[in-house]
Amino acid sequence: MAKKGKRYRQAAEMVKEAGGPFTLEDACALIAKTGAAKFDESVDIDLRLGVDPRHADQMVRGTAALPHGTGKEVRVLVLASEGKQEEAREAGADYVGLHDLIERIRTKGWTDFDVVVATPDVMRDVAKLGRVLGPRGLMPNPKSGTVTMDVGPAVQQVKAGKIDFRVDKSGNLHTPIGKVSFSADDLRENAEMFLKEVLRLRPASAKGTYVRSASISTSMGPPIPLDRIQVVSALR
Repeated sequence: MAKKGKRYRQAAEMVKEAGGPFTLEDACALIAKTGAAKFDESVDIDLRLGVDPRHADQMVRGTAALPHGTGKEVRVLVLASEGKQEEAREAGADYVGLHDLIERIRTKGWTDFDVVVATPDVMRDVAKLGRVLGPRGLMPNPKSGTVTMDVGPAVQQVKAGKIDFRVDKSGNLHTPIGKVSFSADDLRENAEMFLKEVLRLRPASAKGTYVRSASISTSMGPPIPLDRIQVVSALR
């Protein structure tokens, strides 16, 4: 394991001295002090859930509209027939087209975008891109609202801060909730929106403790452990 830098070690010591685990409010107040880089780092939240994603009925996947966005400019690609392309452009989509862009992705591996929105009528063509988009988590999906005839609202929601999350094979969730430059209140409100949606999606077949651990961190800084019981109780 690579040795952690001086900034990281100083931040980790600060977290240790502050005690913990922390309430969500206290953790968001502390996060700005733990950034280990000179740029505006992302702030991420990590959860370990008591689910077994190998069973389809324990898969946790959904979306959350963060009230203050993620602080990141999201590049949106819309694949749609001509009748919907102008709507996509007016909504602020970065790339709009169909067969030309599908061919560019398929033959050249082009993936300079963060989210793909597609209309249902073109999904047969989009399905050809599964080998390129699937491993990168970019394949449009009705469950995340990225396969829809309402391409304008879909683009606007993604641009405004709608995030798509999915538990990994080990039962972990990792998602950005903002930037270090955000106020503590904005980070807390974003985290609460995400956590409420995760709690709402608890599978009926999941037994025992659902949220087993939780923490937030900057992209280059140490994790700040959250008081799991307090956080879950406060959001119910």
